[in-house]
Amino acid sequence: MTPIARTAQAPSATSTASTPQATTTAAARMIALGRAELTLLLRSKASMVNAVILPSVVAFAMRGMVNGLDLDGTGLSVATVMLPAALANALFFAVYTNLVGVYVVRREGLVLKRLRTGELRDWEILTGGALPALMLVLVQSVLLGAGMTVFLDAEAPAAWHLVMAGLLIGVAMLVAAAALTAAFTRTAESAQLTFLPFLLVTMSASGVFAPREVLPDSVADVAAWLPFSPVMDLLRGGWTGDLGAMEQLRAALVALAWTAVAVYGVHRRFRWEPRH
Repeated sequence: MTPIARTAQAPSATSTASTPQATTTAAARMIALGRAELTLLLRSKASMVNAVILPSVVAFAMRGMVNGLDLDGTGLSVATVMLPAALANALFFAVYTNLVGVYVVRREGLVLKRLRTGELRDWEILTGGALPALMLVLVQSVLLGAGMTVFLDAEAPAAWHLVMAGLLIGVAMLVAAAALTAAFTRTAESAQLTFLPFLLVTMSASGVFAPREVLPDSVADVAAWLPFSPVMDLLRGGWTGDLGAMEQLRAALVALAWTAVAVYGVHRRFRWEPRH
């Protein structure tokens, strides 16, 4: 008898499909990181006060100072000074001062170093960590804009697209500025001070607390080239509606140029491990 031949079939690629490794997109990774940062932000009372309550208090407290300004001949009113300033305060306290502390604390706690060992790219780590600040500033801008409009009995913005452009460019600039400031900040304690020079210069000369139109001409000409000045031009132009097309283009280009400078500085100087 002829023995029955038995052939063992070798496992093929189709019959033994291996489980593919899970991959994630950049957006999913940043959202996951942003969700974790939001949880930490909500747990920190000090951060919540600085990012949420302080901008509102400063915005409403400005009325006495703005009432004392001589706005004759500037084409501005109390409302068109205070409303853009309220959004600027939200940008600075919710984004800039908040993120300087976040980046420094995460770096000193070796969180950034550990994140770099995974799938996250460098820009995803910085952007994902900024997502809660972005969410906060957008919500605050809506609430502050609506509240201040009622408080001042003001009209709605004449050019909404300029307000949105100012907010978006301002967020991008201040995220980069926060990371750059964190690069030169040694400890979490010093993070409460290192943002002050940029903040004070901007508040006093870029038209946040007082429009540049009330400054001496020579000072105003120099102040117009400060990083945050074009952002204020866009925000204020959104309410007044008198910012021409060329002025809009100039403001956007100058703001984006400063943002690019800050991004380059972050690329060259940002530290991912604790400073010693």
